Amino acid sequence: MVLELKAPHRADISELSSLFPKFFSYILSFLYVGIYWNNHHHTFSVVNKINGKILWTNTHLLFWLSLIPFTTSWMGETNFSEISTMMYGGVLLACSIAYYILIHLLIKSQGKNSKLKKAIGNDIKGKISPILYLTGIISAFFLPVISLFFYALTAVLWIIPDNRIEKMHLEEEK
Repeated sequence: MVLELKAPHRADISELSSLFPKFFSYILSFLYVGIYWNNHHHTFSVVNKINGKILWTNTHLLFWLSLIPFTTSWMGETNFSEISTMMYGGVLLACSIAYYILIHLLIKSQGKNSKLKKAIGNDIKGKISPILYLTGIISAFFLPVISLFFYALTAVLWIIPDNRIEKMHLEEEK
């Protein structure tokens, strides 16, 4: 994604303002990729068994994550147009659905009394996120900047690492 950010041709601060849409899109998307990376790592740190269905579901998640750079670039290039902002939200929604499916297959394979099930609990953030993405997608019809608020708000929900898995690891070390 960073390769899409081209340096200004002149040493003029006003040149930077034209980069704002691309830079903001990049920052938001970088946060999302980091959030998924960290949560994926945490999740699999308490997983004992993996099967083919889980591997393909993980690949399904990877597919949607791989579209983030495209929609990021499109959104930045079009100054947050309605369609590009909606598509960006659609990819984020698909990522969240794919991750939700992955989590539920992992819990099923690990058992209802597994560490993962205990750590995930009711998964409030996982249930709220698709609603916020849908709200952002719908908002893009009227004012795309409102969509960005919902996408950023969802990222803020997830940026603070969930420490339940870390607490489990600490308890095991004791």
